[in-house]
Order: sequence, then C-alpha cells, then structure tokens
Amino acid sequence: MRHPRLVAGALLGGVALLGAVYLGAAAVAYESVSRVEPDCDGRYPGYTPAEWSPPRWATDFDAAPYFVADYEDVRFASRDPGLELHGWWLPSGAGPDAPVVIDIHGLGGCVRHPEVLAPAGMLHRLGYGVLLLDLRDHGASTIEDGRMAGGTEEYRDVMGAIDWLIDRGAVPGRIGALGASMGAATAIISGGQDDRIAAVWADSSYADIERRIAEELEARGLPGILAPASTLVARLISGDDFSSHTVLGEVANLAGRDLFIVHGELDQSTDVSHAHDLAEAARANGVEMDRWIVPDAGHVDAMFLEPEAYEQHLGVFFGSAFD
Repeated sequence: MRHPRLVAGALLGGVALLGAVYLGAAAVAYESVSRVEPDCDGRYPGYTPAEWSPPRWATDFDAAPYFVADYEDVRFASRDPGLELHGWWLPSGAGPDAPVVIDIHGLGGCVRHPEVLAPAGMLHRLGYGVLLLDLRDHGASTIEDGRMAGGTEEYRDVMGAIDWLIDRGAVPGRIGALGASMGAATAIISGGQDDRIAAVWADSSYADIERRIAEELEARGLPGILAPASTLVARLISGDDFSSHTVLGEVANLAGRDLFIVHGELDQSTDVSHAHDLAEAARANGVEMDRWIVPDAGHVDAMFLEPEAYEQHLGVFFGSAFD
C-alpha cells in the first residue's frame, strides 16, 4: 500500500520541482526583457531635434532636411500620480491651430533616438506640431520601477501628454499618435483608451505581447516557452498585467478612426506576421486602416530606407485623418 503512495508523492514532488525551476527560469527571462535603462542607456549624446545623425547602417540617409531648430524642453504630469514626464515640443510653423502628433519611442529608447527624431522632422516639415515623449522609466522621465509594461501602463503617459497639449490649445480629434516598436503598441492602446486621438501610426508594432516576448527570448538564446510564465512573473514581481490592455483588443476600440500599419518584411525582432494580425483585426472591427509592408526593411528601418515615401505616407494619412 505504501509503494503507490510513495510513487505518487515522488511524482508530485517532481512536478513541483519542475514547476519551481520553470518559474525561476521565467523570472530570469522576465528580468532580461523587461529591465529598462533610463536616458537611452547613455546613447545618442547631444542629439536634439536641431541636430542628430541616423543609424550607422543608414549611409544613404540625409538627416539635415529633418532638423528642427525651434523646439522647447517641457515637463508635464502623467495620468498616474507622482510621475513627471519629459518631452520636446516642436510647435507647428503653420500656427497654433495646426494638428498635433505625439511621437512615442520604443523599449529602451527616448526622445534622442533617431527613430523618434526622423518622423518628428518629417511631420514638422508637413506642418504639424509634434510632441516627442519620454515614457515613464525612459529618457529623462520619472523612474517608476525600471521596467517596461508593454504599453499597458505607459498609455497613461500618453494621456498625460494629451492633457498638456489641450491645455496649450490643441483640439481633441486633431491629435494623432505615432509610435515605433513598443511605442507603436503604446500608441494603439492609447488610441483605444482615449478617443481624443483621431489617428494612430504604428511602425513595427507587435500584436501580441506574449508572442513578442517569446521572439525576444529566442533572439537572446533563451527558450520561447518561458514567455507565458514570464507574463505571470510580471504580475508577481512588478504588478504589471500584460493582459489588462491587449494591442489586438484595443484595435477594436479604434473603430471609426484611422490606423496606419508600417512594417519591414525582413523584421527579425517583431515578425511581420504581427502586422498582418493587426490589419486583420482592424478590418474585422471597422477601423479605417492602411498598411505598408516594406520589402527590404528590418525593424523600424523603413523611415531610413525609404524616407521620401515614408514622409509622403505620413502626409496622406494624417492629412486625411485630420481633414
């Protein structure tokens, strides 16, 4: 009689041990993908809207046409108490009544990142006001816990940016959001939660954060199977609930508004299938959507490989959205 009980006990103990090992490995994985170094981790020193350089690989890209000398260093509150956000405000040369676009960086980025400065310069050339935003835990904004929440908390920073813009005279419904990578996911979530945003431009966004974490883990030589437990560990360690606002779920809330999806066919960071999933969700939910898949581009590369086309798409998309 004891033998079956001993076997059962051993099996249960083994399962418990394997579970503990799995969760422990997931905690390590979560630490590796969630940790954020502020201030762009010391990168891009001296970069401002007035002068900056493209990525080294973008040898054919001329940044000078996108320099903006007239900018203001600003600070304002997030919707979450106690968080002060940093940004750069580029007023429109077309006057105070011009539409405005909030420009949102990706994971580990900041307002100094070229992938933020390039579209800001393009939008400014097109006559828009542009607010470049450092999300919480990034750039020169308040460090909350030093971790990303995949847009599920950061969207409230975008809401704070909208509040600030409206205080400065911006008009709800004539405000857009543009983001790159995690910033694109944050822009979509922000639009889904705040109907003051009329249009969202999403460059290299993920559709599902758990799948994106799996891709990142595999890129770092870790097993993607740890991704589901990593989202559980996120709740336990930092209280971040990645399921509270899903990117695909928020696309549905954009019904009646405009979404532009741009993605590189060769993206090895966020697979291009994410773009197709977002487009399918947009079509299914009555979102005014356009999509541009760039054949030779990798992750957030299109703006540097095809700057003229990128600026043209920006002008057509936001011009139509704000018309």
